[in-house]
Amino acid sequence: GSSGWMRDLVSVETLDLSNNDITEVRGQGFPAGLQIKDLYLSNNKIALLEAGALDQLSSSLQILRLSRNRISQVPVKAFQLSKLTQLELNRNRLRQVEGLTFQGLASLEVLKLQRNNISKLTDGAFWGLAKMKVLHLDYNSLREVNSGSLYGLSSLLQLFLSNNSISHMNPDGWRFCQRLRELSLSYNNLSRLDEGSLSVLGDLHTLRLGHNSISHITEGAFRGLKALRLLELDHNDISGTIEDTNGAFSGLDNLNKLTLFGNKIKSVAKKAFSGLEALEHLSLGQNAIRSIQPEAFSKMRSLKELLIQSDSFLCDCQLHWFPEWLVARGLNTHVEATCAHPETLKGISVFLAPPERFVCDDLPKPQITVQPETTVTVLGSDVRLTCTAASSSSSPMTFAWRKDQELLRHAEVENFAHVRAHHGGAHEAGGVMEYTTILHLRHVTFAHEGRYQCIITNHFGSSYSTKARLTVNVLPTFVKTPGDNIIRTGTTAKLECAAEGHPTPQIAWQKDGGTDFPAARERRMHVMPDDDVFFIMDVKPEDMGVYSCTAKNTAGAVSANATLTVLETPHLAQDLEDRSVVVGDTVALQCKALGSPPPKLTWLRNDEPLRPSERHHFTPGNQLLVIGSAVLDDAGKYTCVMSNALGTERAHSQLSVRRRQAACVAPSGPSTVTVGIIVIAVVTSIVVTSLVWVCIIYQTRKKSEECSVTNTDETIVPLDVPSYLSSQGTLSERQDICVRVEASGGPQANGHIDNTGTVLHAESKQPVCSVIQRDLGFHGDVLCTDCMESGNSYSQSHVDYLPQGLGPVGPDYQQQPHPPHMDYTVAVPLGMDTGHYTAPLCNGTPNGVRRDTPPPSFPSNHNTVSTRRNLNDRKGSDLPIPHCGLGMLGNLEDRVGNVGESGRQGGECWGIWKTGWGMLGNLEDRVGNAGESGRQGGECWGIWKTGWGMLGNLEDRVGNAGESGRQGGECWGIWKTGWGMLGNLEDRVGNVRESLNRT
Repeated sequence: GSSGWMRDLVSVETLDLSNNDITEVRGQGFPAGLQIKDLYLSNNKIALLEAGALDQLSSSLQILRLSRNRISQVPVKAFQLSKLTQLELNRNRLRQVEGLTFQGLASLEVLKLQRNNISKLTDGAFWGLAKMKVLHLDYNSLREVNSGSLYGLSSLLQLFLSNNSISHMNPDGWRFCQRLRELSLSYNNLSRLDEGSLSVLGDLHTLRLGHNSISHITEGAFRGLKALRLLELDHNDISGTIEDTNGAFSGLDNLNKLTLFGNKIKSVAKKAFSGLEALEHLSLGQNAIRSIQPEAFSKMRSLKELLIQSDSFLCDCQLHWFPEWLVARGLNTHVEATCAHPETLKGISVFLAPPERFVCDDLPKPQITVQPETTVTVLGSDVRLTCTAASSSSSPMTFAWRKDQELLRHAEVENFAHVRAHHGGAHEAGGVMEYTTILHLRHVTFAHEGRYQCIITNHFGSSYSTKARLTVNVLPTFVKTPGDNIIRTGTTAKLECAAEGHPTPQIAWQKDGGTDFPAARERRMHVMPDDDVFFIMDVKPEDMGVYSCTAKNTAGAVSANATLTVLETPHLAQDLEDRSVVVGDTVALQCKALGSPPPKLTWLRNDEPLRPSERHHFTPGNQLLVIGSAVLDDAGKYTCVMSNALGTERAHSQLSVRRRQAACVAPSGPSTVTVGIIVIAVVTSIVVTSLVWVCIIYQTRKKSEECSVTNTDETIVPLDVPSYLSSQGTLSERQDICVRVEASGGPQANGHIDNTGTVLHAESKQPVCSVIQRDLGFHGDVLCTDCMESGNSYSQSHVDYLPQGLGPVGPDYQQQPHPPHMDYTVAVPLGMDTGHYTAPLCNGTPNGVRRDTPPPSFPSNHNTVSTRRNLNDRKGSDLPIPHCGLGMLGNLEDRVGNVGESGRQGGECWGIWKTGWGMLGNLEDRVGNAGESGRQGGECWGIWKTGWGMLGNLEDRVGNAGESGRQGGECWGIWKTGWGMLGNLEDRVGNVRESLNRT
């Protein structure tokens, strides 16, 4: 129509055009300059609403009513009315609200869209309505409410969604309108309230959920609604929640009113209302309640109004408390409770029935006697769940099964009943009947998993069984199995393993049957939580092994193995060292090679293959090359060739073979003077030490004589002068005897012995060593030495070396008694051509060999010198000189230390480097066969299997004898001198007692 007449309405604030036949609102329909605040276009026939048609009213319009029209679509940004606060579009024909439809209504507070046919709200449908407080969407066809459709409604306080078709609430649907104070969802199709479905609505005061189909309220469904004051649950089907569930209303700490009208509640469980301590009004009207368990309302101390309307009460002993409690609390005003059983009380109010008539004489309400059992089964099998109840009532019995609180309407159920017994208290026609219901589950799948419960109901109430859990398991099966892996060191190994089953199997790894992973200890192992791959970084040889992947769930476990092979180039575990040996020695070269696969070893000498022979031996695997009785031609470069699939490596050792030193001859030239001085100093120390021991022995014997029973002037010094050396052999082999001239101890011959055995005097003070080449049955040169101690340790004050004839003394070496003017007795083998020669005694005996013989006889008034020694000190520090030092070597421990360095030190100390004593200086750090070395030492000194021959018993592997040797040197009083070279004896000397006894 013309807008001319409207120009005359410039001062009008309210324009009502409702109840007309307006069919469309087009652009420029209202002239500029109007100050209309309220525009009513309701109850017309408007079907078209053009965008911008009302823009001329944007500066003034606050209320726009377009209800009861035929509008089917609202264009996007149809309203640019910045001051509009209320828009009514209810009772139109809208089916969908598009996004940004209401953009431009920044001041809108109330939007009414009820009674349309809206079935979908697209994301952003209400974007731009940041100030809107009330939204009416009731009486539409909405099936769900999602968060996107409510995006931007940050100020919304009231949301009306009743009379729709909403069947499910998305917990995220309310996160953009968390300031809601009232939410109406009545008259929808909600069937359950899940835990946390409303938890974000912490400011909600009123929640209307009446007239739905809610049959299950999960424990914790109202968690987070701390401000809720009114909760309406009228006309649902939550009887099971009140009758059986505990804690359904937990979290409603401030709830003031709860309405439960018409929910078919037949009984109230003891803890049905736990958590409602602040409740003041409880409505249970229109429920045929039969029984209320004691203390069902005891926690509601603030309860002011209780509404109950039921004429079906079972007035037995379990209801005895109820009338008294109602009266005591003053809650009987709104309670209408009438007895239905027993017959004698039927129709009588519970407040009028005599208290003594509330007795339990029968079982009208079913009582569960057999509960369904929790079951674990295998996928595809059949399952039976059984439930039995007993009742004395003849009223019809109904059976039902629930899974996860939802009724199974099409389940395969088998029901039957039989008489169990005659109940004495029942009426004459009755007895106790047992009712059994069996739920059959065929070919179970994972969908059958859950908690099952049977419900048996008659006219007097329902009984709920315990909830039996059904678990359907599937044995794990591998989706990915680990495969064998061959990999080089330093790279990354990858092992895959994945399995499926029900419940989801857990994957675990083992190495060689255990959980000791070198890679895990070194933080080189990586297992991705959400991946199927197991990584080993920077692979090392110790990572090699069999890896087992185990998939396990409650149904069982399966395993798969994979071998990880680590390839490593050959290399030496210990470097080869150059060796130097003497002709005749045995030498061992060790090539301990590592690698994967294990390398093959071959030996080369001077780059030529080395073959096994009588003197060349190889241990299995060729790791050890043993050369026996080395000859000069054995010298050269020895190469160990290590080969495997990854390559070849070589290691070299230079072997030097030197000639054996001749018998020790005093060196000439300036060095002789130095050697002589050192020898004289050492011998002087030995003599002084010997004199000290003589004094000790003398004092000991003197004390013994004083303690003897019979006094006599006869004093016999026993002849068992201890030998310095432990002799355990014969002189059938060649022995070299080195003759040394004493530097102290009285007048002595100073010279050398020629080949006739005569001592040649000389003015020289140097020790003279020579070789006696006289045939004494020794088959070679003989060199006698007395390097350990002066020969007159037990002699008188004046002793000379005197010639002594040598004669046969028997088949064995023995001690010869000597005349009073002689100091020593010389023992020779039987049948030897003794000849006549003069020679110094060797180590206190003519031949350095001592045989254990019975001690000589002594007068009864004298004590013999005991041969038993103090064994407390294993190092021999408490032994007399003859048994100290050498005797302690008798039974060396199996492992003796680093003798090599000590030998060299000993040789230097004596000044005879690389001679008799020096031969010990070249001992290897770890001596392989020290027996031969000992015998060679004996040959050099002419003492075959005697003093130095004791080294023949050294074990094949010598330990660390360093400290002990120095202590042994102290025993002899020669610190780091000649005997000190033995100074690295181990602290633990085995079987010293036997060694001392033999000595």
